[in-house]
Amino acid sequence: MPTKPLFSPLVVDAVFPLIARLFISAIFVQGALGKILGWSGQAAYMQSHHLPGQLIPTMLGIALVIEAAGVLCLIVGWQARAAAFVMCVYLGLVSVLLHNFWAVQGMAAGGMQTQFLKNIGIMGGLLMIAAHGPGKWSVDEIYAPSILPPIITDSARRV
Repeated sequence: MPTKPLFSPLVVDAVFPLIARLFISAIFVQGALGKILGWSGQAAYMQSHHLPGQLIPTMLGIALVIEAAGVLCLIVGWQARAAAFVMCVYLGLVSVLLHNFWAVQGMAAGGMQTQFLKNIGIMGGLLMIAAHGPGKWSVDEIYAPSILPPIITDSARRV
């Protein structure tokens, strides 16, 4: 006996992916603004985790570019698969370097573990976008097939 789908194709293929892209982007908007408005505080936080001081400005600059460009790509849905993948790798590195709860004692470990696991959840959402694309309401879906060269092609995804 066929079952009726829980949601319509429009909701599944367009509305939910758009909402997911917006939700996932929110944390990266906050991160980018934190770097823009509080560069020295971000640098101090990184230094407190014993990252090499001479590399911190470069690392922050790279992080800002990944967050800002990645958010723009996710929100409009242009090259969203590639952007989501890059953001996932970046977030994995941030999680290991800055939320290393296994190296901390006491109450700080619990907070860092929460941040680490939150990032793992966000990484899962980013991987879903990398795997399934940005949905029908995206530049990739509406315009890119006819006018923009794809970074990740359909044939590369099916390997």
